[in-house]
Amino acid sequence: MKIGLLKLTLVSTISITALLALSGCDNNSVTDTANDSAKIAESATVTENTTAATNEDSALATDIDWSKVASGEQAAERASYDYPFDIDSQNVQDYADYFKVDKATSQHNLTVGMASNEALSKVLDQLSNSYTSHELTDGETVELIVHTKPDINASRYEYVFSEDFAKGLVLPIIIKPDGKKDETVINPHEEGVE
Repeated sequence: MKIGLLKLTLVSTISITALLALSGCDNNSVTDTANDSAKIAESATVTENTTAATNEDSALATDIDWSKVASGEQAAERASYDYPFDIDSQNVQDYADYFKVDKATSQHNLTVGMASNEALSKVLDQLSNSYTSHELTDGETVELIVHTKPDINASRYEYVFSEDFAKGLVLPIIIKPDGKKDETVINPHEEGVE
C-alpha cells in the first residue's frame, strides 16, 4: 500500500511539475511575443526616423547648376577630330602601352586629360567648401570625378570643351558626395622625401 501511495505521489509530483513547466513556457511565450512586438515597433520607428533624416538631408543638399558649367559648344565627331597629339607620337604610344588601350583612345584621353582644368574650374566655382578632392580616370574611358561633402547631390554631366586645345571634345563629369580626400598628396615632412 505504501508503494502504491508512493507511486501515486510520484506521478502527481511529476504531473504537477510538468504542468508548471508547461504553464511557465506559455507565460514565457506570451512574454516573448510581447517583447518581439515591442522590438518590431521600436525598429519601425527607428527606420522611419532614419528615412526621414535621410530624406531631410537630401532635401538640404545642393544641386550643381550645370547650366553655369555648360560651354555652349557642340560636341565634335571624335573619329574625325584633329587632335593636338599626333597618333604616332611617343606620348600617345606610351599612354597606350601603359593603360593597354588603342592609340586612338590614347590620343583622345591625353587631350581631354590635359584640358580637364577648363571643366574642373567651372565646377569648383559652385562647390566652395564642399569640395574634397578630384580624380581623372584613365584607360578605356576618361572621366572627371569630383568628390564632395554630403551637402552636394550626386550627379553627372557631359561637358563639351570650348577652348581651342580640346574644343568640341566631351568629358564626363561625375559628382560623388562621398567626402573622399586626395590620398596622393605627399607630405614633404615624411621620412625619405627630399
